[in-house]
Formats: sequence, structure tokens, C-alpha cells
Amino acid sequence: MAQIAENPLILVDGSSYLYRAYHAFPPLTTSAGEPTGAMLGVLNMLRSLLLQYKPSHVAVVFDAKGKTFRDELFEHYKSHRPPMPDDLRAQIEPLHNMVRAMGLPLLAVSGVEADDVIGTLALQAEKQGRAVLISTGDKDMAQLVTPNITLINTMSNAILGPEEVKNKYGIPPELIIDFLALMGDSSDNIPGVPGVGEKTAQALLQGLGGIHTLYENLDKVADLGFRGAKTMAAKLEKNKDIALLSYQLATIKTDVELEVGCDQLTVNDPDVETLLGLFRHYEFRRWISDLEEGKWLQERKSGAGAQQAPAEAAEPQPESSSVLSSDGYVTILDEETFERWLKKLQESALFAFDLETDSLDTLTANIIGLSFAIAPGEAAYLPVAHDYLDAPDQLNRDAVLARLKPLLEDDSLLKVGQNLKFDRSVLKNYDIELGGIKFDTMLESYMLNSVGGKHDMDSLAARWLNHKTVTFTEIAGKGKGQLTFNQIALEQAAHYAAEDADVTLQLHLKMWPELEKEAGPKKVFEKIEMPLLTVISRIERNGVLIDQHILAKHSQELTIRLKELEEKAHELAGEPFNLSSPKQLQTILFEKQGIKPTKKTPGGAPSTSEEVLAELALDYPLPKVILEHRGLSKLKSTYTDKLPQMINPRTGRVHTSYQQAVTATGRLSSTDPNLQNIPVRNDEGRRIRQAFIAPQGHRIVAADYSQIELRIMAHLSQDKGLLAAFAEGQDIHRATAAEVFGVSVDKVTSEQRRSAKAINFGLIYGMSAFGLSRQLNINAGEAKVYMDRYFERYPGVLTYMENTRKQASEQGYVSTLDGRRLWLPDIKSANAIRRKAAERAAINAPMQGTAADIIKRAMIDVDAWLRQPDAPQVKMIMQVHDELVFEVREEEVEAASAKIRQLMENSMKLDVPLRVDVGVGDNWDQAH
Repeated sequence: MAQIAENPLILVDGSSYLYRAYHAFPPLTTSAGEPTGAMLGVLNMLRSLLLQYKPSHVAVVFDAKGKTFRDELFEHYKSHRPPMPDDLRAQIEPLHNMVRAMGLPLLAVSGVEADDVIGTLALQAEKQGRAVLISTGDKDMAQLVTPNITLINTMSNAILGPEEVKNKYGIPPELIIDFLALMGDSSDNIPGVPGVGEKTAQALLQGLGGIHTLYENLDKVADLGFRGAKTMAAKLEKNKDIALLSYQLATIKTDVELEVGCDQLTVNDPDVETLLGLFRHYEFRRWISDLEEGKWLQERKSGAGAQQAPAEAAEPQPESSSVLSSDGYVTILDEETFERWLKKLQESALFAFDLETDSLDTLTANIIGLSFAIAPGEAAYLPVAHDYLDAPDQLNRDAVLARLKPLLEDDSLLKVGQNLKFDRSVLKNYDIELGGIKFDTMLESYMLNSVGGKHDMDSLAARWLNHKTVTFTEIAGKGKGQLTFNQIALEQAAHYAAEDADVTLQLHLKMWPELEKEAGPKKVFEKIEMPLLTVISRIERNGVLIDQHILAKHSQELTIRLKELEEKAHELAGEPFNLSSPKQLQTILFEKQGIKPTKKTPGGAPSTSEEVLAELALDYPLPKVILEHRGLSKLKSTYTDKLPQMINPRTGRVHTSYQQAVTATGRLSSTDPNLQNIPVRNDEGRRIRQAFIAPQGHRIVAADYSQIELRIMAHLSQDKGLLAAFAEGQDIHRATAAEVFGVSVDKVTSEQRRSAKAINFGLIYGMSAFGLSRQLNINAGEAKVYMDRYFERYPGVLTYMENTRKQASEQGYVSTLDGRRLWLPDIKSANAIRRKAAERAAINAPMQGTAADIIKRAMIDVDAWLRQPDAPQVKMIMQVHDELVFEVREEEVEAASAKIRQLMENSMKLDVPLRVDVGVGDNWDQAH
């Protein structure tokens, strides 16, 4: 990792700071309506940088008004950028005044950009033997990096030296200009060479060198071996003028005439009176007391009795990681410090918040402590229930929560957290309704890329901040001897908890600007995922009522049936064996019975997966028995045996946990227990649903979207035949059968309807003719005839599928109607199997993702209705696939059912009507 020399010249890209702060912070205003968010953000970042490095020489560089020499070179340079928002423009002059009053040199030179001024100063300082640290978020600056000139990211604190630049961009700093010239830079409207992306640019530069060398050796390009290499030389030759222009535009000017030299950029004492006047005017109350006490650029220390959590509490960090500074972490152990932090939180535009508990079960978890972060590196831990601390050594939990309740419930005080659903649910145990739930970093990550990696805090910190967090197992241990949080030593606990809040805030400051750039994902985040967080928390706490006796009886019957299947399997095998052992099953099927294996495991052994057994079961009796045994065994262990053990002693109910950030398409997943996997189409699964019962005086109401993905297909494809069939309320499978088999609707047989249903749903999942032939047990040629007829009758569907594959390949993702992005990392894979799977996913994902958005919208709408003062006594207790399940008082069933249907059918407007089937019963099976 690049090392920062002591007391470097720090050059701050003020314009980068300005825009990042503007997009990262909420639109804050004074009581008089003057905008302040960008100023607050820039000052936060500057103050943090100065505290961390304590430099003697600094320059804060802004772009000057007016055009630059690049505009003369290329009239379209940055022309695509929208004009500066008025509320940002209004903050520039007062911000400049604040920076100067802080004692910091400020530069803005006409005719050039801030980058050019920074580049000139950096090279000037390097020639004088001085180390330079450039604070920016602009990748163009990587061209300036040398062993003595280092970059630090404005948001993440990630350090970029020569090696880090090479690791990040695949090329050394001296080729960054060439890199930008070839691939272009959309942020600055630098055109680049058409058809050259990041990978191609890397391959060209790694293979032949810089752009000038490249044009001297165009005859060698075809030999480089990357995709498209054969035709690349012609593209480069044709676009040589564009490439060389792009090179000029991307080159940072390092010979700007300046009125000051780098040795004159000294940090002076702040002009306290001017700063105080500005802070008072713009209502930056949190900093006024620091200024008055002479602590404006000093590290904040805790009051009497408060303790700093030492950095050594964490394990040694790997060389590839950065370490966030813990110097500003505080442990709150006395009233004075608590009061000071209460005031800070009340005056913060946004703060990060996290609970530490003794359990992950939200219904039984006790709060052990709370942590907060109000700025990067400025965080506190408030212990309230550590076992080893006497009452005088920690504040009383009930008293603390009573004081915090108004602040935590205040909707105008914005909070950010990591998986805030957990914190919201735990706080309900203490009669606190968490308000101001504005951002959740887990969901921000999920909305940026649902398949881009894990969304837990430790993974996000490594990915976005290049920081290794202290993990829970590092301070608590593992296995049976693992400590609960109330048993962990205070120094370790305090650092761990404060870091959680600090990292959460810094993750948000890093991710939110990226999410803000994408209108669709941002809309889904704000309108669906964040409001849903609270709805899901309520559903989880409602829980479901289970009849243990039904499950016990079912379990006994399954035991008998499993024994019968085991005996039958032994009889078919000709010998006893362990049905749960893949190895023994391999021996029986593929060696002793001589069945030909259809698939192998990664280790090379014949596979006995469910997919393989299902294929073999078409021709052999033993695999069919094994499959049935596996299915029933799983039902018994997962549901009939386990559900009674999961009944919460406090509520008498089973409480599942819904996960928002797991599936690729936006569907919710369910764990402990998993309610999504209870079979619906066989008797055994229905028997389990019979155990989900209504309490006395209530009924179960189940509302299920009918054929929702087919309706979405009709809307997306705009196929006239499908649109007409749904508009007329036809049985879509019967209508499809009539088209495919060339008969009138009233002449369609049940077998033809079944085949049409397989085609309808198969196409949603991108099924091939071969796949359809296996499903219908017909030959592939006949299946292809069916599919060809389908596409003849519904040509819009074929056009949609072809366009979607093309779009997915071009942009790497597809989108739902609301704008949720579904990334497809294998869409351009050289592996044909992976690529085809990605193409199938591309066809299905917009439908499945839109269906997820529709039911999530419905959940939000239904929840809003149920929270109205005159709402009926209805509880939303489950969400399973396209179905919502409720407990409703008997006398209100009819009216509530009608309202639920209305809300669900109107959660989104499509070009075909949404239809919801509503059932009522004493248990879930009856209502389904």
C-alpha cells in the first residue's frame, strides 16, 4: 500500500468536493431557506483531512468561471453537463469565504481547470523534493501519480500510489492519458475511439504501449489476441484525429502560470470572527462552540469519564487495506458527554445509527449499547447494559432510551444504517418507533448491483472503502464459547461499535452519489425498498399462528411413509443402502444397475442431484423413489418437525425473517423458517399449509396475483394477441392452445391446455425447444413446431425476446418497469453455457423483477391503509411469491377482502388488467 510521507503538500480538488458534497448530503437549508448542504459537506471533508494529516501547506483549488482552453479545442467538451443547479451556485461564494477564513489558500485560475492548477503545483513541489497528496474523486488525476505524488479519494480515504493505479486501471499512471484518450470519458464528454472500451484500451496499451507508439505499430494490433483485434487497426486509423484530440483533452496542463508557488501555500490560523459570523448566519451550530473554545481544527476529545477506543483493538490490518482513523471515536460514560452528543445528533443533518444487542432474534434481543456517527471519523459508542460495568460506570438503559426516544422517533432527523430493519424491530421492544429512516447502506448496495457481491457491512467496507473492519468473531470468538456483546471488554466493544457507525456513514457518502446518478435504481430505492423496510418489520413482528397438533400428526405419517419408501428403494436396488449418501447412491445407480450418468460433480464423480434424478426417473423406478424420499424427508426436517420448535414463547407464534437484499431480481426471500419453499402443488405441502391457522374469531385471507408474469410479458412485448386475450378476460392458456393447435377455444382439450401452459411459462424462462420437449415428453422437432406456431401467432413476444437479448448484451443489464436494474455478468461470457443462461435470465428478469416491484408496491399501499385510524382489524402476516396473507376479523372479511383486492390490482398500471384471486379459510390451505 502507498505510504503518505510526513507533512505532504495537500492539494484539494475543491470542485470535486463541491459536487460530491452536493449529491451526498440531503438538500439542507437554514430557517430562512438558504441552501447549506454542499457547504456543510465540503467543510466536513476539509476538516477531516486537516485533522488527519495536520499539514503545514495546503491549497484548495476550484474551477474558475468561464470557458477553458479545452472548450476552444473541442466545442462539445463537457457540453452534455446540465447547468449548475441554482441552490448549488448560491453556496459557492460563501463557501469560498469560509475556506479562506479557515486559513487555507484558495486558488481559481481563469482559462484552465482546477486539475491543471493542481497538476502544475504538484510537479513544482515534486521538483523541489516535496511529497504531494492530492485529495480528489477524479480518475483523470491518476496521470499525475508518481512515487512522490499520491491521490486520496475524497469519500473513501482510499490511497492511490503507482502500484494502486496499476491495480485499479490495469495500466501504470504514465499511460492514464492514453487510456482516457482511447476509451473516452463520458463525464467530460471526451469522445475517445468508437468501439474501444476499458478492456480493449487496456489490451492495446499493455500490448504495444502509449498512443503514439500504438499508431506507429498499427500492423501489430491484430496479433494482440483480444476480441475484435483483427478489425481494430482499421478503427484506430479511421479515428486517429479523434484519438489525438481526446489525448489533448485528457492531458492535465502542468505549466500554468501562477501568482504563487507551492512554498507559499501555508496554512494560517483561522479568522475566528469571520468564521463565527458565517457559521451563525448559515446555522452550523455544531461547530460554533468549537470555534469559541479554540478547538475548530483540534481533534474532538471526550469529556470527563469518557474513553477513547484505541485503534489497537482491531486486528492488524493487511497491507492492501486502508485503516479508517479511530482518533475521533468516543465512549459515552457520563451525563456531560451524553448531553453533548445529544446536542450534536439533534443538530446533525444526517447521522448513522446502530444498535448492539445480545441476540439476533429481534423479538427477544436486549439493547446492550448504541453507536452514532455524525461525520467521517467522528463516532461514539454509548454502553447501557454491559455485564461487567457497575451502574455508575455506564448510564442507565431505561433513562438513556427515554432521552433518546424523541430523537429516534423524529422524522425530520435523518438516519442512515446498515440493515435498519433489525434496529427498527429491536427498538419496538422498547416502545420506540424509529423515524427518519432515510438511507440503508445494505439496500443502497443492493440497488446499485444486486449480483455485484455480498451486501453485508464487512464486505461493503472492503469493496467501497478498501478497509478491513473488525469482525464480530474477532472480538467475541466462535462456536460454543462465543461471547454475547454484553460480555465483550469495553475497549474492544466500543471500537467495534463506533466503527460500525463510522463505516456505515462513510459507505453511504460513497454509494449514494453513485446511486443518485441512476434515475431508475434511485426511484426504486426511495419509493419501494426504503418504505418497504418498515412494512416488512411489521409483518415479521406479527408472525403466524401454528397448530402444533396438525404438524405432529403429519410428522408421524411422514415417518411411516419414509420407511415404506426406504424399503421399496432397498428392494429395487437389491440390497440395503443409505438413501441420504450420494456415494452409496452413485454405486447403486451407476455401477451395480449400470445406468449411464448424465452429469458429473465438479470433482468428476457421477452426479446424483435432484435435476439428474428427475431426468433418470422418466426411465428408471429407483431414482423416482429416491426423489420422493428426499422431498418428504426435507418437508419433515424443515417444517413438520422444526416449525413447532420455532414458536416464540413470548408471542406463541412463528416469526420468519424476510431478506430484501438476497435475490438477483428483487424478490423477497424468507428464512427461519423459509416460507417460500413450502410446496403448493402436492398434498404434503398443502398439509403443512393447513397448520397455518387463524386465531379465534378471525379468518385467513390469501390474495394472489393471477398469472402476473404473463400479464407483464403482454405489457412488455405489446403483442396484440396477448393484449387482447387479457383485456377480454380469456383463459390465457386456453387462448394460447387455440392459437398453437389451430382449434377454436371451445374445442381445446385439457391436454392441449396443459401443453400451452408449459409453452407460456416456458417462454418466460427462456426455455428452448429441447427443454419444452422434455417437459411435455415429446420429441424436440414436435416441440419446435409448437414454439414456431406460438411465435407466428404472437410475433410481439419473439421481437421482445430478441430485443431484450440484444439490449442485455449491449448494456450488461435489463430493467424492470420501475427502473430496477438486473445485472447479467455472464451475458458476454466466452462460455456458451453461461452466456445462454444469462440470455434466458435476461428474458425472465424484467418480468420477475417487475412482479417483485408490483407486490412490494402493494405491500406498501396495504400497510398504509392498515395504519389509518379507521382501518379494520387486519394483520398482514406473510408474503410468499405473488401472494399476500392476512388475518382478518370474521365480521370484516368481506369488506377487507374487497379493499385488499382493489389496492393490489391498482399497485401498478399496465396495458393489461392486473387480477387478484382472494380466498378465505380457517387455515392457509383453505384460503389458497
